[in-house]
Amino acid sequence: MGNGQIDRRAFLGAGAAGCAGLILGTTRAWASDTKPGAIVETSYGRIRGLVIDKVNAFKGIRYGAPTSGANRFMPAVKPAAWTGVKEAMEWGEEAPQGPHTEIAEVATTIPKLSVGEDCLALNVWTNSFSGKRPVMVWLHGGGFASGNGCYTMYDGANLARKRDVVTVTINHRLNAFGYMYLAGIGGEKYANSGNLGQMDIIAALNWVKDNISRFGGDPNNVTIYGQSGGAGKVSTLMAMPAAKGLFHRAIIQSGAALRGSTPEAATRSAEAFLAKVGAKSVDELQSMPTAQLIAAATGGAGGGIGAFGPVLDGKTLIDGPFDPTAPALSADIPVLIGSTEYEVTFFPNTRYDALDDAALLNAVKQALRTDDANAEKVIAAYKKGRPGLTNLDYSLILASDNFRNSVVTEAERKSVQKAPVYMYYFRWQSPVSGGKLKSFHTLEIPFVMENVDEGRGMTGEGKDRYALQDKISAAWTNFARTGNPSHKGLPNWPAFDTTKRATMLLNNDSRVANDPNGEERRLVASLRRA
Repeated sequence: MGNGQIDRRAFLGAGAAGCAGLILGTTRAWASDTKPGAIVETSYGRIRGLVIDKVNAFKGIRYGAPTSGANRFMPAVKPAAWTGVKEAMEWGEEAPQGPHTEIAEVATTIPKLSVGEDCLALNVWTNSFSGKRPVMVWLHGGGFASGNGCYTMYDGANLARKRDVVTVTINHRLNAFGYMYLAGIGGEKYANSGNLGQMDIIAALNWVKDNISRFGGDPNNVTIYGQSGGAGKVSTLMAMPAAKGLFHRAIIQSGAALRGSTPEAATRSAEAFLAKVGAKSVDELQSMPTAQLIAAATGGAGGGIGAFGPVLDGKTLIDGPFDPTAPALSADIPVLIGSTEYEVTFFPNTRYDALDDAALLNAVKQALRTDDANAEKVIAAYKKGRPGLTNLDYSLILASDNFRNSVVTEAERKSVQKAPVYMYYFRWQSPVSGGKLKSFHTLEIPFVMENVDEGRGMTGEGKDRYALQDKISAAWTNFARTGNPSHKGLPNWPAFDTTKRATMLLNNDSRVANDPNGEERRLVASLRRA
């Protein structure tokens, strides 16, 4: 469709707040408790949002101009100012990307959006326009390649309503459009191209700094938080000079970013991309159809080029982010970090066939690239630390611990700095799909966001969800408010260090454990060093 809109996938379901702004033909579909709201003056002009069940919601607020044409692969440009009042009642465009591949349980939270290069938009929810509330800015998952900030489970209305924080979600450039390093081919003109997605987020954070007080938020108390790819974005922002001072706390959920790509490796990926689309120069890419570039980046004939992500370009991202140490740039930023017990059951290619002892041994050997004797030691440690599970459970948890490894590494490296780091391990198991997914990657998000009902396709409908939701959302918002997640609904939550390794085990019976399953961790770590 050239550089125009690409509309795809059927609406997969959303709550009233999530779908209040959809356009159906020429009729706006609003819930019965939704009405036009107040007008707010922003840096670029006046906007009018919605009131949804007593919460003020503003959707699709532009923080940057369209990124098509001459703006493609270039740093974000401020949006043009406007006169009159612009409606902020509809989601903005989703960044160019391939089809969503989330498992069905998660896909139930994805709304239908138009896809295009006018994607630099954010959404704000607030209880009131007066006062100075903590601001929580959510960075969506999907690696650095896919996703958007408009999923039903990300909706910020319930956190604003119950926890009295101002919530923000963001759309920004992704995959080749946001993370393809072109300076090695196109020269200085494209010097910042490898981290445009991150720079978009920084542009959004600057919008927050300049405007959020008009929505009742405190620009001097901003928390960035994200899960999976969003956690990697948070980790990376902590090492980016341009982000310094734009946020004051950070939450990293089930994801990390230890080391950015080198310019050399990133240039090879860019060269492969140009060859795939048949471009002789970078400038040619700026006039190619969006769909052609999406296909080259993410799929289409012959498959996509592969993963794009932050680049150590020497300008926007100089080192790290968390290798060999936590970034000194954010040494004063408190961090809340953790993962789920069964991360890998989120991924569609996960197999659930029963494993006999021989199959488990083989799975552990492959996962750790080790021999029979060491694999047997690992299995024995897991069975000792988590007795009574199936062989399939042990295999899935071990694979998930491989995923968790970089999260733990970030926590260890952060813990030596002056600001505290708090560790959690989410172990509550979902009953959906016969219970096979257990505590899967993304499952904590509805609990964090007070959206277990909006995410019931993920959480089921059991009454036990609500007490855990209260505990987790209170911890996250207390952290945003004070830099410490402790509250009376949970046991005292000590800061993590490499001696005691205090970790909050989040479940119906949440508790603190020092170095939970430490024997397993130490044994696997020793094999990795060998």
